Amino acid sequence: MTVVREGSAIQALQALYQERKEAIQKRLAEFRQVMQLKDEDVFAELCFCLLTPQSSAKVCWEAVTVLKERTLLLKGQPAELEPHLRSVRFSDSKAKYIVEARDVFSNDGKLQLKSRISSFYNPFELREWLVENVKGLGYKEASHFLRNIGLGEGFAILDRHILRNLNRLGVIPEIPATITKKRYMEIEEKLRRFATEIGIPIADLDLLFWSRETGWIFK
Repeated sequence: MTVVREGSAIQALQALYQERKEAIQKRLAEFRQVMQLKDEDVFAELCFCLLTPQSSAKVCWEAVTVLKERTLLLKGQPAELEPHLRSVRFSDSKAKYIVEARDVFSNDGKLQLKSRISSFYNPFELREWLVENVKGLGYKEASHFLRNIGLGEGFAILDRHILRNLNRLGVIPEIPATITKKRYMEIEEKLRRFATEIGIPIADLDLLFWSRETGWIFK
């Protein structure tokens, strides 16, 4: 069933998209290049998504950048990582998540994230595998990671910015306090249908919502 929505709100959203379309599509094109970079660069994106729950994206990326510069992403143990994550919520747990994720994707001490990811032909199966095997990744974080490496443009990243916009536009009746897998999939499908209705690709729409809330296009 198609939800009847406020026409002026949709028109305003479409107008904003036309203003920011070039910048949004440039950002998505940059994401599609990430898998051509080194394993460490792809792993940095995974670490960023592990850090983001309940923390500022800008702060999280700054923390990842510091860890990378100090070679701690590839070699550091939780106690070495944690002091550089003090600006991120739950820094103790997230330092452990980074090290555990590194172990998941390492073979004989060498990071092999790209080859492991590339072994999946279906992005939906890959997302399920990530949620099941990488501690700290839920559906939102796994979707975020895959979008940021150019493999998840059909997924929804249901953070507070996106949910707030979906509620305002009548796509969802309320912002859920918690989201089960079933609920996530339901909202994601509603977002896909909405994106089709208004003629804005779902990946573009995510960055559009995010930029409308924060004032800039980031990650």
